[in-house]
Amino acid sequence: MYYVIRNNQQYGPYSLDVLRQYVEGGKLLLHDKAFDEYDANSLRTIDFFFKRNHVKVRIPHNGNLFYQINDIGRELIFPKDVIQHKVWASDKRLLLLTMIGLVPLLLIGLVGWLADVFPFAVFYTVSLYFATMWGLFFYYFFKTKQVKLKNTLAIFFISQLVVFLLFGFGLNYVNPFYWIGPDSGFLLRLVFFVFAVGITEEVTKAIPIWIVSAKSKEPLVPQTLVFYGLISGLAFGVFEGVEYQMTVNAQLDYTSSFFLNIARLTSLPFLHAIWCGIAGYFSAFAMLYPKYRRSLYFLAIAVPAILHGLYDTLGGGIIGVLISFIGVVLLMTYLKKGVNYQSKLRS
Repeated sequence: MYYVIRNNQQYGPYSLDVLRQYVEGGKLLLHDKAFDEYDANSLRTIDFFFKRNHVKVRIPHNGNLFYQINDIGRELIFPKDVIQHKVWASDKRLLLLTMIGLVPLLLIGLVGWLADVFPFAVFYTVSLYFATMWGLFFYYFFKTKQVKLKNTLAIFFISQLVVFLLFGFGLNYVNPFYWIGPDSGFLLRLVFFVFAVGITEEVTKAIPIWIVSAKSKEPLVPQTLVFYGLISGLAFGVFEGVEYQMTVNAQLDYTSSFFLNIARLTSLPFLHAIWCGIAGYFSAFAMLYPKYRRSLYFLAIAVPAILHGLYDTLGGGIIGVLISFIGVVLLMTYLKKGVNYQSKLRS
Protein backbone atom coordinates (compact mmCIF):
# COMPACT_ATOMS: atom_id res chain seq x y z
CA MET A 1 0.00 0.00 0.00
CA TYR A 2 1.15 3.48 -0.87
CA TYR A 3 0.36 7.05 0.14
CA VAL A 4 0.24 9.73 -2.55
CA ILE A 5 1.44 13.32 -2.08
CA ARG A 6 -0.12 15.97 -4.31
CA ASN A 7 -0.13 19.75 -3.67
CA ASN A 8 1.28 19.08 -0.19
CA GLN A 9 -1.74 16.90 0.65
CA GLN A 10 -1.48 13.22 1.55
CA TYR A 11 -3.96 10.70 0.15
CA GLY A 12 -4.34 6.94 0.55
CA PRO A 13 -3.14 4.42 1.21
CA TYR A 14 -3.80 2.75 -2.17
CA SER A 15 -2.81 -0.56 -3.60
CA LEU A 16 -0.71 -0.67 -6.76
CA ASP A 17 -3.74 -1.83 -8.72
CA VAL A 18 -5.79 1.16 -7.56
CA LEU A 19 -2.92 3.49 -8.37
CA ARG A 20 -2.74 1.95 -11.84
CA GLN A 21 -6.47 2.58 -12.38
CA TYR A 22 -6.16 6.20 -11.20
CA VAL A 23 -3.20 6.82 -13.51
CA GLU A 24 -4.92 5.21 -16.50
CA GLY A 25 -8.04 7.24 -15.73
CA GLY A 26 -6.10 10.50 -15.55
CA LYS A 27 -6.75 11.14 -11.85
CA LEU A 28 -3.08 10.70 -10.98
CA LEU A 29 0.16 11.21 -12.91
CA LEU A 30 3.12 8.90 -13.16
CA HIS A 31 5.29 11.70 -11.75
CA ASP A 32 3.14 12.31 -8.67
CA LYS A 33 5.00 11.57 -5.45
CA ALA A 34 4.25 8.47 -3.36
CA PHE A 35 5.78 6.47 -0.51
CA ASP A 36 5.41 3.03 1.02
CA GLU A 37 3.09 3.02 4.03
CA TYR A 38 5.78 1.16 6.00
CA ASP A 39 8.63 3.48 5.02
CA ALA A 40 7.99 7.23 5.16
CA ASN A 41 11.48 7.88 3.78
CA SER A 42 10.80 6.02 0.55
CA LEU A 43 9.35 9.04 -1.21
CA ARG A 44 9.57 8.45 -4.98
CA THR A 45 7.35 8.88 -8.03
CA ILE A 46 4.43 6.55 -8.66
CA ASP A 47 6.22 5.48 -11.82
CA PHE A 48 9.19 4.34 -9.72
CA PHE A 49 7.03 1.96 -7.68
CA PHE A 50 5.29 0.67 -10.81
CA LYS A 51 8.61 -0.18 -12.41
CA ARG A 52 9.97 -1.73 -9.24
CA ASN A 53 6.92 -4.00 -9.01
CA HIS A 54 6.71 -4.62 -12.79
CA VAL A 55 3.28 -3.01 -13.10
CA LYS A 56 2.29 -2.26 -16.69
CA VAL A 57 0.40 0.99 -17.26
CA ARG A 58 -1.42 1.80 -20.49
CA ILE A 59 -3.01 5.23 -20.62
CA PRO A 60 -5.73 5.12 -23.29
CA HIS A 61 -6.14 7.79 -25.96
CA ASN A 62 -9.36 9.79 -25.81
CA GLY A 63 -10.32 9.26 -29.44
CA ASN A 64 -8.37 10.06 -32.60
CA LEU A 65 -6.43 13.27 -33.34
CA PHE A 66 -9.35 15.21 -34.78
CA TYR A 67 -11.72 14.11 -32.00
CA GLN A 68 -9.21 15.26 -29.37
CA ILE A 69 -8.70 18.66 -31.03
CA ASN A 70 -12.47 19.13 -31.22
CA ASP A 71 -12.86 18.05 -27.60
CA ILE A 72 -10.13 20.42 -26.45
CA GLY A 73 -12.03 23.27 -28.04
CA ARG A 74 -11.08 26.07 -30.39
CA GLU A 75 -10.87 28.62 -27.57
CA LEU A 76 -7.77 26.94 -26.17
CA ILE A 77 -6.08 27.24 -29.56
CA PHE A 78 -7.42 30.61 -30.70
CA PRO A 79 -8.83 32.65 -27.78
CA LYS A 80 -10.72 35.13 -29.94
CA ASP A 81 -12.36 36.90 -26.98
CA VAL A 82 -8.94 37.89 -25.62
CA ILE A 83 -7.81 39.11 -29.04
CA GLN A 84 -11.08 40.94 -29.85
CA HIS A 85 -11.12 42.76 -26.52
CA LYS A 86 -7.37 43.55 -26.80
CA VAL A 87 -6.58 42.11 -23.37
CA TRP A 88 -3.07 41.53 -24.72
CA ALA A 89 -2.56 45.28 -25.08
CA SER A 90 -2.54 45.70 -21.29
CA ASP A 91 -0.02 42.92 -20.73
CA LYS A 92 3.27 44.82 -20.38
CA ARG A 93 5.34 41.66 -20.16
CA LEU A 94 3.90 40.40 -23.44
CA LEU A 95 4.52 43.71 -25.18
CA LEU A 96 8.08 43.94 -23.86
CA LEU A 97 8.78 40.35 -24.89
CA THR A 98 7.38 41.09 -28.34
CA MET A 99 9.51 44.19 -28.74
CA ILE A 100 12.70 42.37 -27.72
CA GLY A 101 12.01 39.41 -29.96
CA LEU A 102 10.47 40.95 -33.06
CA VAL A 103 12.09 44.35 -33.46
CA PRO A 104 15.15 42.89 -35.23
CA LEU A 105 12.84 41.34 -37.85
CA LEU A 106 11.13 44.70 -38.25
CA LEU A 107 14.49 46.39 -38.68
CA ILE A 108 15.46 43.93 -41.40
CA GLY A 109 12.35 44.92 -43.31
CA LEU A 110 12.82 48.64 -42.77
CA VAL A 111 16.54 49.15 -43.32
CA GLY A 112 17.86 45.86 -44.67
CA TRP A 113 17.61 47.10 -48.24
CA LEU A 114 19.94 49.99 -47.34
CA ALA A 115 22.83 47.63 -46.55
CA ASP A 116 24.57 48.19 -49.88
CA VAL A 117 23.52 51.81 -50.41
CA PHE A 118 23.82 53.33 -46.96
CA PRO A 119 25.48 50.84 -44.56
CA PHE A 120 25.71 53.40 -41.74
CA ALA A 121 21.90 53.28 -41.37
CA VAL A 122 21.99 49.51 -40.89
CA PHE A 123 24.77 49.53 -38.30
CA TYR A 124 23.26 52.47 -36.47
CA THR A 125 19.75 51.00 -36.36
CA VAL A 126 20.97 47.68 -34.99
CA SER A 127 23.04 49.55 -32.40
CA LEU A 128 19.97 51.52 -31.36
CA TYR A 129 18.13 48.25 -30.79
CA PHE A 130 20.79 46.99 -28.40
CA ALA A 131 20.99 50.42 -26.75
CA THR A 132 17.25 50.27 -26.12
CA MET A 133 17.65 46.89 -24.42
CA TRP A 134 20.39 48.30 -22.19
CA GLY A 135 18.29 51.41 -21.55
CA LEU A 136 15.34 49.31 -20.33
CA PHE A 137 17.70 47.36 -18.11
CA PHE A 138 19.14 50.54 -16.60
CA TYR A 139 15.67 52.03 -16.18
CA TYR A 140 14.52 48.97 -14.25
CA PHE A 141 17.45 49.14 -11.83
CA PHE A 142 18.22 52.86 -11.53
CA LYS A 143 15.04 54.83 -12.25
CA THR A 144 13.88 57.48 -9.80
CA LYS A 145 10.80 59.69 -9.68
CA GLN A 146 12.91 62.48 -11.17
CA VAL A 147 13.78 60.52 -14.32
CA LYS A 148 11.93 61.91 -17.33
CA LEU A 149 11.63 60.39 -20.78
CA LYS A 150 12.30 63.69 -22.58
CA ASN A 151 15.51 64.21 -20.60
CA THR A 152 16.57 60.62 -21.25
CA LEU A 153 16.07 60.99 -25.00
CA ALA A 154 17.69 64.44 -25.00
CA ILE A 155 20.80 63.10 -23.26
CA PHE A 156 20.98 60.10 -25.58
CA PHE A 157 20.98 62.18 -28.76
CA ILE A 158 22.87 65.21 -27.40
CA SER A 159 25.68 62.86 -26.40
CA GLN A 160 25.94 61.54 -29.95
CA LEU A 161 25.84 65.07 -31.35
CA VAL A 162 28.68 66.14 -29.05
CA VAL A 163 30.68 63.08 -30.09
CA PHE A 164 30.11 63.85 -33.77
CA LEU A 165 31.12 67.50 -33.40
CA LEU A 166 34.15 66.76 -31.24
CA PHE A 167 35.58 63.73 -32.97
CA GLY A 168 34.16 64.29 -36.44
CA PHE A 169 35.99 67.60 -36.77
CA GLY A 170 39.10 66.39 -34.97
CA LEU A 171 38.61 68.72 -31.99
CA ASN A 172 39.76 65.96 -29.67
CA TYR A 173 43.31 66.66 -30.87
CA VAL A 174 43.19 69.94 -28.98
CA ASN A 175 44.13 67.73 -26.06
CA PRO A 176 47.96 67.72 -26.29
CA PHE A 177 48.27 64.21 -24.88
CA TYR A 178 46.82 62.83 -28.12
CA TRP A 179 50.14 63.44 -29.81
CA ILE A 180 51.81 60.78 -27.65
CA GLY A 181 49.96 58.07 -29.58
CA PRO A 182 49.05 54.51 -28.51
CA ASP A 183 52.20 52.83 -29.84
CA SER A 184 54.63 54.06 -27.18
CA GLY A 185 56.11 52.17 -24.21
CA PHE A 186 53.90 51.04 -21.36
CA LEU A 187 54.07 54.21 -19.22
CA LEU A 188 53.54 56.61 -22.12
CA ARG A 189 50.80 54.33 -23.43
CA LEU A 190 49.09 54.52 -20.04
CA VAL A 191 49.44 58.32 -20.02
CA PHE A 192 47.96 58.43 -23.52
CA PHE A 193 44.93 56.34 -22.69
CA VAL A 194 44.22 58.09 -19.36
CA PHE A 195 44.93 61.74 -20.23
CA ALA A 196 44.08 61.73 -23.93
CA VAL A 197 41.43 59.07 -24.57
CA GLY A 198 40.06 58.73 -21.03
CA ILE A 199 39.69 62.39 -20.10
CA THR A 200 38.49 63.49 -23.55
CA GLU A 201 35.83 60.79 -23.86
CA GLU A 202 34.63 61.06 -20.25
CA VAL A 203 34.24 64.84 -20.54
CA THR A 204 32.38 64.33 -23.82
CA LYS A 205 29.96 61.93 -22.17
CA ALA A 206 29.51 64.16 -19.12
CA ILE A 207 28.58 67.30 -21.07
CA PRO A 208 24.96 66.21 -21.79
CA ILE A 209 24.25 65.34 -18.15
CA TRP A 210 25.74 68.65 -17.05
CA ILE A 211 23.44 70.46 -19.49
CA VAL A 212 20.32 68.61 -18.31
CA SER A 213 21.14 69.04 -14.62
CA ALA A 214 21.89 72.74 -15.09
CA LYS A 215 18.50 73.25 -16.73
CA SER A 216 16.65 71.17 -14.13
CA LYS A 217 14.04 72.99 -12.06
CA GLU A 218 14.91 70.95 -8.96
CA PRO A 219 18.07 69.48 -7.42
CA LEU A 220 18.71 66.05 -8.90
CA VAL A 221 19.55 63.24 -6.51
CA PRO A 222 22.69 61.20 -7.26
CA GLN A 223 20.81 58.15 -8.55
CA THR A 224 18.98 60.30 -11.10
CA LEU A 225 22.23 61.62 -12.55
CA VAL A 226 23.69 58.13 -12.41
CA PHE A 227 20.84 56.96 -14.63
CA TYR A 228 21.32 59.88 -17.02
CA GLY A 229 25.06 59.16 -17.00
CA LEU A 230 24.39 55.55 -17.93
CA ILE A 231 22.28 56.72 -20.86
CA SER A 232 24.91 59.21 -22.03
CA GLY A 233 27.63 56.57 -21.84
CA LEU A 234 25.41 54.15 -23.71
CA ALA A 235 24.89 56.71 -26.47
CA PHE A 236 28.63 57.23 -26.76
CA GLY A 237 29.10 53.49 -26.99
CA VAL A 238 26.56 53.29 -29.81
CA PHE A 239 28.29 55.98 -31.86
CA GLU A 240 31.77 54.59 -31.24
CA GLY A 241 30.54 51.06 -31.94
CA VAL A 242 29.13 51.99 -35.33
CA GLU A 243 32.37 53.76 -36.26
CA TYR A 244 34.50 50.73 -35.33
CA GLN A 245 32.19 48.26 -37.06
CA MET A 246 32.42 50.20 -40.30
CA THR A 247 36.16 50.82 -40.19
CA VAL A 248 38.51 48.82 -37.95
CA ASN A 249 36.36 45.70 -37.58
CA ALA A 250 35.57 45.61 -41.29
CA GLN A 251 39.27 45.08 -42.06
CA LEU A 252 39.52 41.95 -39.92
CA ASP A 253 38.82 38.34 -40.84
CA TYR A 254 35.19 37.22 -40.54
CA THR A 255 35.51 35.50 -37.16
CA SER A 256 37.34 38.36 -35.45
CA SER A 257 35.05 40.93 -37.03
CA PHE A 258 31.95 39.05 -35.91
CA PHE A 259 33.20 38.73 -32.33
CA LEU A 260 34.24 42.39 -32.03
CA ASN A 261 31.01 43.60 -33.61
CA ILE A 262 29.07 41.71 -30.93
CA ALA A 263 31.30 43.24 -28.25
CA ARG A 264 30.64 46.70 -29.71
CA LEU A 265 26.91 46.09 -29.35
CA THR A 266 26.92 44.63 -25.85
CA SER A 267 29.77 44.85 -23.32
CA LEU A 268 31.61 47.93 -24.58
CA PRO A 269 28.55 50.26 -24.52
CA PHE A 270 27.92 48.86 -21.03
CA LEU A 271 31.43 49.86 -19.94
CA HIS A 272 31.01 53.38 -21.30
CA ALA A 273 27.70 53.55 -19.46
CA ILE A 274 29.20 52.46 -16.13
CA TRP A 275 32.06 54.95 -16.38
CA CYS A 276 29.70 57.81 -17.19
CA GLY A 277 27.37 56.67 -14.41
CA ILE A 278 30.25 57.30 -12.01
CA ALA A 279 30.67 60.76 -13.55
CA GLY A 280 26.98 61.39 -13.00
CA TYR A 281 27.27 60.37 -9.36
CA PHE A 282 30.02 62.83 -8.49
CA SER A 283 28.43 65.52 -10.66
CA ALA A 284 25.24 65.23 -8.63
CA PHE A 285 27.17 65.83 -5.42
CA ALA A 286 28.96 68.78 -7.03
CA MET A 287 25.60 70.42 -7.72
CA LEU A 288 24.09 69.52 -4.35
CA TYR A 289 27.15 70.73 -2.42
CA PRO A 290 28.74 73.52 -4.51
CA LYS A 291 31.31 74.29 -1.80
CA TYR A 292 33.07 71.09 -2.87
CA ARG A 293 32.33 71.37 -6.58
CA ARG A 294 35.97 71.76 -7.61
CA SER A 295 37.04 68.42 -6.14
CA LEU A 296 33.79 66.64 -7.02
CA TYR A 297 33.90 67.64 -10.68
CA PHE A 298 37.53 66.57 -10.71
CA LEU A 299 36.52 63.13 -9.36
CA ALA A 300 33.64 62.97 -11.85
CA ILE A 301 36.19 62.86 -14.66
CA ALA A 302 39.30 61.49 -12.98
CA VAL A 303 37.82 58.24 -11.61
CA PRO A 304 36.18 57.07 -14.86
CA ALA A 305 39.13 58.35 -16.94
CA ILE A 306 41.57 56.24 -14.90
CA LEU A 307 39.34 53.15 -15.22
CA HIS A 308 38.94 53.87 -18.92
CA GLY A 309 42.67 54.36 -19.44
CA LEU A 310 43.60 51.23 -17.51
CA TYR A 311 41.13 49.18 -19.52
CA ASP A 312 42.44 50.47 -22.85
CA THR A 313 46.05 49.95 -21.78
CA LEU A 314 45.63 46.52 -20.20
CA GLY A 315 42.28 45.54 -21.70
CA GLY A 316 41.48 42.12 -23.03
CA GLY A 317 41.27 38.83 -21.20
CA ILE A 318 40.98 38.45 -17.45
CA ILE A 319 42.65 41.78 -16.64
CA GLY A 320 40.13 43.70 -18.75
CA VAL A 321 37.23 41.90 -17.08
CA LEU A 322 38.72 42.65 -13.64
CA ILE A 323 39.06 46.37 -14.40
CA SER A 324 35.52 46.43 -15.74
CA PHE A 325 34.23 44.64 -12.65
CA ILE A 326 35.98 47.17 -10.41
CA GLY A 327 34.07 49.94 -12.18
CA VAL A 328 30.74 48.20 -11.56
CA VAL A 329 31.61 47.57 -7.90
CA LEU A 330 32.63 51.20 -7.41
CA LEU A 331 29.39 52.52 -8.87
CA MET A 332 27.23 50.21 -6.77
CA THR A 333 29.24 51.03 -3.65
CA TYR A 334 28.92 54.76 -4.30
CA LEU A 335 25.13 54.42 -4.54
CA LYS A 336 24.90 52.36 -1.35
CA LYS A 337 27.07 54.84 0.57
CA GLY A 338 25.39 57.91 -0.94
CA VAL A 339 23.49 58.84 2.23
CA ASN A 340 26.66 58.68 4.31
CA TYR A 341 28.52 60.87 1.83
CA GLN A 342 25.73 63.42 1.82
CA SER A 343 25.77 63.61 5.64
CA LYS A 344 29.51 64.19 5.60
CA LEU A 345 29.36 66.90 2.94
CA ARG A 346 26.40 68.56 4.61
CA SER A 347 28.25 68.85 7.89
